[in-house]
Amino acid sequence: MCTAANFYADDHYFGRNLDLEFSYNETVVITPRNYTFPFRKTEDIESHYAIIGMAFVVENYPLYYDATNEAGLSMAGLNFPEAKYPEFVENKDNITPFEFIPWILSKAENVSQARELLKNINLVNINFSEQLPLSPLHWIISDKTESIVVECVEEGLMVYDNPVGVMTNSPSFDKQLFNLNNYRHLSVKTPENTFSKNVELKAYSRGMGGMGLPGDLSSASRFVKVAFTRENVLPGKSESENISQFFHILGSVYQQKGCCEVAPEAFEYTIYSSCVNTDKGIYYYKTYENSQISAVNMHNYDLDSEELSIHKLVEGQQINYQN
Repeated sequence: MCTAANFYADDHYFGRNLDLEFSYNETVVITPRNYTFPFRKTEDIESHYAIIGMAFVVENYPLYYDATNEAGLSMAGLNFPEAKYPEFVENKDNITPFEFIPWILSKAENVSQARELLKNINLVNINFSEQLPLSPLHWIISDKTESIVVECVEEGLMVYDNPVGVMTNSPSFDKQLFNLNNYRHLSVKTPENTFSKNVELKAYSRGMGGMGLPGDLSSASRFVKVAFTRENVLPGKSESENISQFFHILGSVYQQKGCCEVAPEAFEYTIYSSCVNTDKGIYYYKTYENSQISAVNMHNYDLDSEELSIHKLVEGQQINYQN
């Protein structure tokens, strides 16, 4: 299970929580413009936009979980058990789901261009390898002005406008969005007494406008919680403030070890949280064991290179002793 979000201040911020019961030893990876992306059923791409994001690198191939290209287009794949991938279709761009992020971010600089690519795409059912079968996923694609969600289901490829700029997991995005109608009463303000004119009821605490806001770890509840949080948090006046605010948005649906058992003695938790400033190309992240923010700047690497730049995550708590 996972959560992705956008945050709009002077710059655009995009990121996600990765919630799983184990890590694949993911790393922050910069794919420069001249790294050749191989594709299984279409021509390789030898020159493209540079990309930065979190990936599991296998055989020198970055399997991106989430990424942003140098033009500011961002994308993340999240678990979606309802996903159904079709077989090969003639006269289509047959792209495997693990190639989907590189395909879009190599070619498109904004959501509008991504929509055009989606018109002819077929997310073909081809595993990366026998050891790495496809994961059932859906994707959020965002730029500085808009966001969409892409789901490949039995009925076909569905593309949804995303007015709240967030995404979690099942059910399908249209149902998640409709569910927000059940929470239209929520407010950051202290509510008026509309229970009865004949009963005096007092606001005995701050924050009562948010009563009914879900707090459990289910994907439907996380969607409501992170959407409400994102819609109401205030942008800061500096990069530092906005990064902090973004991590607080993701922190509203953070998962702790031991609270979500997925198998005997196996517990899902937030392995990492990411925040990329899509205007500056800086990828910020925190891990479960390290709450200090670390950063990788794509522009501090030769973006005309042909080689991946791989950065191991800073693990272990970093404590600032003041005496």
